[in-house]
Amino acid sequence: MHKKNKQRIKKATKTRIKLRELGVPALSVHKTGQHLYAQIFSGDGQSTLASASTQEKGLIADGNSCTNIDAAKAVGTAIAEKAKKAGIESVGFDRSGFIYHGKVKALADAAREAGLKF
Repeated sequence: MHKKNKQRIKKATKTRIKLRELGVPALSVHKTGQHLYAQIFSGDGQSTLASASTQEKGLIADGNSCTNIDAAKAVGTAIAEKAKKAGIESVGFDRSGFIYHGKVKALADAAREAGLKF
């Protein structure tokens, strides 16, 4: 494992511990070179309450990139809508150690615009 990835995981672990102490549902974001994923976990971190990703059918138009800011906005809007259906209004934000910039920021802003509070 590369040093950068170890540092990212260390940051993510600290955030997840704090969110579990607070007992609030957590919006967790993960990105790879090809896709972007978002999940909402329960306060104890044991179950997934809602999820969205660029791999879902119909979320990203055919031919469009799954790794750009527009795709991140689509995932953010989708996760907020699914959270509302599940009865979740506010969450803690777990960026998984990724820098709050670019795709992660776009996803968070789109989720906030769609009505999710964090």
